[in-house]
Amino acid sequence: MKIAIVEDDINMRKSLEIAMGEYSAYEVHTFKNPRDALKKLDDSYELIISDINMPGMDGLEFVKTLGGKFEVIIITGNATLTRAIESIQLGVKDFLLKPFEIETLVAAIERSATVVKKSSKNTPISTSPSNAFLGNSPALEKLLNRISKAAATDASVMLLGESGVGKELFSRHIHENSPRASKPFIAINMAAIPDNLIESELFGFEKGAFTDATEAKAGQFELAEGGTLFLDEIAEMPYPLQAKLLRVLQEREIRRLGSSKNTKIDVRIICATNADLHQKITEGKFREDLYYRLNTIPLNIPPLRERREEILSIAEAALERYCSQYGFEPKAFTSSAVQALQGYNWPGNIRELISVVERSAILSEGNVIDTEDLFLEARGLGRI
Repeated sequence: MKIAIVEDDINMRKSLEIAMGEYSAYEVHTFKNPRDALKKLDDSYELIISDINMPGMDGLEFVKTLGGKFEVIIITGNATLTRAIESIQLGVKDFLLKPFEIETLVAAIERSATVVKKSSKNTPISTSPSNAFLGNSPALEKLLNRISKAAATDASVMLLGESGVGKELFSRHIHENSPRASKPFIAINMAAIPDNLIESELFGFEKGAFTDATEAKAGQFELAEGGTLFLDEIAEMPYPLQAKLLRVLQEREIRRLGSSKNTKIDVRIICATNADLHQKITEGKFREDLYYRLNTIPLNIPPLRERREEILSIAEAALERYCSQYGFEPKAFTSSAVQALQGYNWPGNIRELISVVERSAILSEGNVIDTEDLFLEARGLGRI
């Protein structure tokens, strides 16, 4: 995926460039201002990541100039509700407040990639159920058995597990195997939305509800009507908004900002977190009553190091897909590379494994991938 980063702060620009360099799925080009970017942007770019406050031409003026031609993610250290709403009205898909974790940005990029690939001739590899749920480990079989039971109902599901284990993938699997499969599946990352925007993003707003609300906008609950709404990083939901979510779950209706009318909804909720919600409750940061409402069916996704029987199957499937995507001759792992893959502890779980496989497919010589092509030692983490 070819990405342009437009950021006037040289330290931030270089930091993003270095951090994104760890993700071989992305080809990243940086620009110090919008005018420089406009001279170079062409149809080969699939995503723009832009700051707002920049000299000469600010980020929102830049987005207007792009005319909806590209997917856009806004990053800023000086967020205001007015600017955030204006960016959403311009079609911006994500609005990230600095400072943020690189994983948060990657999650936003992945959400944009699902939109881009619909019109792309070369569909990028996807960690979808077809290639993520491979293998026959006892842990996975037990989990999938529980998922099949949960999918047949409308009960709320709480997915628990480390970062990178595939919580969104499992939530999609639940949706795709449920009676709601033909209806929308919408994923929202609570950590990726500024606190002052989450309410309008979830529940929508009416024209005139606040400054710059020049037209009404449906929230994600309405857009997911009949389908499934996946709330990732649910522990990051602001405490005051948790009461409103609880009411939605109890009454099955929402009210847009600025409206006096309630709207009935039919939406299934799936949540996910890698946080300790019991600790959050003890600290007064998460409502206990909401926890019990969301936690009807808890599903704990084991980390990849506890599903080692699947590592080789996932790696080989990913390698086959990448070789096909990039037009390479078929490649295979040597026996020593297989041992290295199975002996590594995978702190980043499936997300990290697929990243390693893509990099090794690109950088390896010939039609075999040996231990040194994996660069696992360079990662400095994860050995048993």
